[in-house]
Amino acid sequence: MADYFTHFSLVLQLTKNEQEYALKLVQEVESYRNEGKPLPQDFPESVRDLVEDWPFDVEAVKEGIWIYSEYGGQETVCAFIQHLLQSFDFAASVSFEWSHDCSKPKPDAFGGGAAFITATEIETFSTSEWLHKMGC
Repeated sequence: MADYFTHFSLVLQLTKNEQEYALKLVQEVESYRNEGKPLPQDFPESVRDLVEDWPFDVEAVKEGIWIYSEYGGQETVCAFIQHLLQSFDFAASVSFEWSHDCSKPKPDAFGGGAAFITATEIETFSTSEWLHKMGC
């Protein structure tokens, strides 16, 4: 049996207040997912519907927050980052890449993609989509 992974890792440069807000949202998601506590009424609508697909981790680092995963969640990360951009305008855009890989050399197991996020737009693409578009 093979194990499939989707890896990504990025650091968002945030102020202390922005970092605290982001970590508060993460803590609320973890309380909801791990303890069954309801999400607060003021939890952002743009992220609320995505908390079921939250397989990534967020940690405080000196520069802001570190977001990483072995198990994907790119769409949710994009929405989370976009919410932070809308709330704080800490950057014009954020981008990151991810990789798909596998514990065994399977033909369908490798690839990746990238995201470009602004306060108003999220654009993503995967290498498999690109290859398909190229006629492969």
